[in-house]
Amino acid sequence: MLIPSIDLMGGRIVQLVQGEKLKLAFDDFEYWIERFSKYPMVQLIDLDAAMRQGENRNLIEMISKRLPCQVGGGLKTAEDGKALLDAGARRVIYGSSLFGVSEDPTEKRRHKVIKLEFAESLKKSLGEDALCFSVDTKGGKVAVKGWKDSVDLTPEEAVTWLEDSCAAFLYTHVDTEGTMSGFPLDVAAILRACTAKQLIVAGGIKERREVDELDAMGVDAVAGMAVYSGAMEA
Repeated sequence: MLIPSIDLMGGRIVQLVQGEKLKLAFDDFEYWIERFSKYPMVQLIDLDAAMRQGENRNLIEMISKRLPCQVGGGLKTAEDGKALLDAGARRVIYGSSLFGVSEDPTEKRRHKVIKLEFAESLKKSLGEDALCFSVDTKGGKVAVKGWKDSVDLTPEEAVTWLEDSCAAFLYTHVDTEGTMSGFPLDVAAILRACTAKQLIVAGGIKERREVDELDAMGVDAVAGMAVYSGAMEA
């Protein structure tokens, strides 16, 4: 399945290369909402919130009311997710807030980098079906905080440990994100073997053939740059 993405920054729809360099920007929201209205799921990300440099809340709410969206970007608490679900999101995406070493030496945690207790509390508060956990990887390690930092964790570890608390995983291969150089299918195959949950991948997808090959593995694909540049029909 192809899942088109809408990434928001500074009040516009944007496409970045590797999460940093602005390549494309649009403000014709009606056109893209109409284009994506036939899809069963659209991915909607607030990049400003993810990078801790503001938010696009009004746009998130407007688009969520009109398209079936899974929404992410800077979610830190169960209340953040609930607010988006109440605003019309079908599902919410948690990423950076699931990872990090505890700053409290007295805190007892089952994993030193993955906040399993937080993940389980989200499942209890919001329900498993409403949760998609984002495992973004840069140079083989899980990337956090708008891909500016990383933690000492492989995506396979993250997926295996978090398996019981969400309905889906979103994996972004940051090294190829926005480059249209192709998604590494071997990575998708390894991750598919790690989880029975829905697996969605993103990062470098350039043509429909890749989407079909991923679909044959039981993996769904997010496409952004290929769709907005016109390289792939959507």
